[in-house]
Amino acid sequence: MDFEEKLKQAIERGHRRGEASADAQRRQKLSESEIRNRHNQIRLRVSDHIERAIRKIADHFPGFQTEILYGEKGWGAAITRDDHTGPGRSVFSRLELFVRPLSSLGIVDVIAKGTIRNRELFSRNYYDELESTNVEKLELMVDTWLLEYAELYAAH
Repeated sequence: MDFEEKLKQAIERGHRRGEASADAQRRQKLSESEIRNRHNQIRLRVSDHIERAIRKIADHFPGFQTEILYGEKGWGAAITRDDHTGPGRSVFSRLELFVRPLSSLGIVDVIAKGTIRNRELFSRNYYDELESTNVEKLELMVDTWLLEYAELYAAH
């Protein structure tokens, strides 16, 4: 076998290797329905975690009312408290955490907003690619945000 034939065989092997690599990448990419299913699984798990954890915050601060969030905005939970401090005066506090609906970007997006005594003092946003999202990390982040809000609320 001369060099020319060896060269043609090497090029052919390279083409096959390239095609195999491209096929593997295509298989690795999630299909549209798999993306929807993955987002739903993550959303359900994280929103359930949010609901359980936010109820614990309400248990430690009497007067907060718990609300389940779902719909166009996202899925999660909120706590609200309206304290009347005098005739015609009230002080409003609220914390909401939710997972946003699936977007065309293929990400998981978690939002937290908190108001303490009529002032928005707390705003957090985290997003991650759907394919590489670590749910335990999301739950830990939610816990951190809730603890941060509880500390801020207790300080005021």
